Amino acid sequence: MPPRRSYDQYCSAARALDLVGDRWTLLIVRELLAGPRRYTDLHADLPGVSTDVLASRLKDMERDGLATRRRLPPPGAATVYELTPRGAALLPVLQAFGAWGEAELGERRPTDAVRAHWFALPLLRALAGLGVRGLVEVRLEEGDFHVRAGGEPPAAAPADSAPADAAPVYAAPVYGDGPAPTPADARLTMTTPVSEAVARGTLPLLEALRAGQVTVEGEGPVAKALREG
Repeated sequence: MPPRRSYDQYCSAARALDLVGDRWTLLIVRELLAGPRRYTDLHADLPGVSTDVLASRLKDMERDGLATRRRLPPPGAATVYELTPRGAALLPVLQAFGAWGEAELGERRPTDAVRAHWFALPLLRALAGLGVRGLVEVRLEEGDFHVRAGGEPPAAAPADSAPADAAPVYAAPVYGDGPAPTPADARLTMTTPVSEAVARGTLPLLEALRAGQVTVEGEGPVAKALREG
């Protein structure tokens, strides 16, 4: 592989941008926060990226210790990419970018692609603001997804801390497509306009819950707390 380009600046921000400052890299991280993904799935959920650029970014992320690639055992028998703990530790970075970029969303443009799970990170921010901890399933018109709210951010291990021959370590996903894999602590249903307003930050989740714009299902303490606001 060609040598990685560098800003050649003795600054931690510059060093970080050496790794994740290229176009598409942080959006690949966003997708891999959902857990193992096949190359074809990544390409489908990153509309606009070319196959060459996606392959190049994934190779860079493997080289830099942000992601790993492995072969699933039968019957899956597919090659998947997933984040290492160091890669997953970019979650707070993406959340900060997302919060800063809320003002740039505005109304959805006709040319804007959308996937249901792209609302996962804004919802995680909103649930964190309410102190919610648990597995929450979300139903939107675009599809279903689930989030694991209130988990501790993955710790970023130093890049050179692991032995060269150590087995790769994979990070637990913070959200995923489709219904929750185990019984959810709460299930939320909302319309597209409500989910977009929550993502833009113009409609606080608590306000939407109190106004009945978000339907809450479930019998446990998480669902009860959300219903009561």
